Amino acid sequence: MTKRGFFNFFNNKFILTILIFIVWIFLFDSNNILDRMKDLKHLRELESEKTYYKERIKTDSIKLNELKTNNENLEKFAREQYLMKKENEDIFIVIDKSK
Repeated sequence: MTKRGFFNFFNNKFILTILIFIVWIFLFDSNNILDRMKDLKHLRELESEKTYYKERIKTDSIKLNELKTNNENLEKFAREQYLMKKENEDIFIVIDKSK
């Protein structure tokens, strides 16, 4: 394509309008391609968090059901998490410093 043919190609008002429209859509529009890519990345992050929290809810509901149905598990949980004890007991807390 010669130099003259190149300028004639862009001198066509329809091609020039289409090029301006494409540049506008990709760069300056409120839904441009850069924002769209950021939104898709954020969506993938949110979906991975969603799966994590669904699994967490499932395990926590199983633990909660065990605590509600079994008094031994409830007592064990209270002793470990809240350092509760019976009247005639002493509690010794062992801290592992090797970690």
